[in-house]
Amino acid sequence: MSASRRSGTTDELGPDEPGESGGSDLLAALLDGMDAALCAFDADGVVTHWNREAERILGWTAAEAVGRHGFAGWAVRSADAEEVQARLLSAMRAPGRQVHEFALVTKDGGRVLVRTQSAAVRGPDGKPAGVYCAFSEVHAQIDLERSIALSEALFEDASWGVVLVDADLRPAVVNAHAARALGVGRTSVLGRPLGELLAQGVEELEAALTHVLAEGAPPAPAEMWVTVRAPEGEKRRCWRSGFLRLSSPLAEEPVPLGVGWLFEDVTGAKQAEQEAALLRFRTNQLHRAARAAAECEDPAEAATVHLDFALAGFADHALVDRVADRSRAHDADGPGPVRLVRLAATPAGAPGPSLLTGAAGLPVRYPEGHPAIQCVERGGTVRADAGPVSAQRAREWARERQWPDDAVHALCAVLRSRGRTLGVVTFLRGSGRSRFERSDTAYAEDVAVRIATALDLAETLRERPEEQTP
Repeated sequence: MSASRRSGTTDELGPDEPGESGGSDLLAALLDGMDAALCAFDADGVVTHWNREAERILGWTAAEAVGRHGFAGWAVRSADAEEVQARLLSAMRAPGRQVHEFALVTKDGGRVLVRTQSAAVRGPDGKPAGVYCAFSEVHAQIDLERSIALSEALFEDASWGVVLVDADLRPAVVNAHAARALGVGRTSVLGRPLGELLAQGVEELEAALTHVLAEGAPPAPAEMWVTVRAPEGEKRRCWRSGFLRLSSPLAEEPVPLGVGWLFEDVTGAKQAEQEAALLRFRTNQLHRAARAAAECEDPAEAATVHLDFALAGFADHALVDRVADRSRAHDADGPGPVRLVRLAATPAGAPGPSLLTGAAGLPVRYPEGHPAIQCVERGGTVRADAGPVSAQRAREWARERQWPDDAVHALCAVLRSRGRTLGVVTFLRGSGRSRFERSDTAYAEDVAVRIATALDLAETLRERPEEQTP
């Protein structure tokens, strides 16, 4: 049998015609390598071509199919043969391609619903010489269409970010939602390194993408905090991300095409979750501090207990200064400058409980305009920061204010009880912590109320023997 007969064609080319034989072999290779089933009919409806995919779907070999007149009696039921034949051959008289669906019969007697695309084959004179018909199982075609539709929907209408990252870890396709999240246009983001789009978190993201390329998709989504370089300024965002390794379906072995990265912005939910967890922790600390302070015989010691419990997860250092002039304690707006005496402080070296240091009664030499002085004068909370300065300048800033060298953020809360300003509590944070926010202010004020109550009680107990003296 000639090469053309083995490939499922009716052309008989002699072996002494190498040029034509090579063309026939090429045609056979092309037909057998197609993913779609293909058959062809001449003008009389006789099968002239039949490839391997058609054999796989229906079971009929090329030798069994080529040369038959239409599908009647073997590939379709007799009742349907005339209609199927007419619909297929009608493509010779119609422009473009014709799409039909009908049932074919397999060699073992089963039925397969296929979708066909048929078109006319023109001869050298331009007249119809036959029809070719490409067909596939309907469910496979529908699966393909669904995959294409899903891909288009993801990159057009999805309500979460979708980014196709190539093997070089650069965006290759970006949907509209992801482009908005990254703060750039859909085309301007393509091919750019992730480091140009993200100020922070890029190392973690690239590590995740590299892992997916090498090992495959992780079992669960991952939450990543990143800082986006937006035109209006950097934005801190939390993205819940899922990753899929993309491989070519045409290769014999999986060849990674890149990574499909899907993400959803959950910043609001994560911040609310963190704030709720922080509030629960601080509420528990206040509760534990109250129970521990209730066991202290000395109210001044109870004040340091409140101070120590407040420091956990909140600040690195704390200072308590009381107003030196007792007459001024009744009126924070009294005459003369405010004089403060150090009452308690956290240890300057190794960590430990706060120490009472007010026995000497020496005033603290705070310069004019010091945050603690402002706090007492205003009767309200004051925040202060060293700002974006060098480490040396930050140390000088702290020393000028009589604070530990590593302090760069400060929050001063006034101590008031029974309508009197008793002093000020100062919380300090080092460079490893963020600045004090409004939620921190509310917590510091809650702690200050408890410390002020304890100090007021301690003062009252000291004054009671003097009041009983005749």
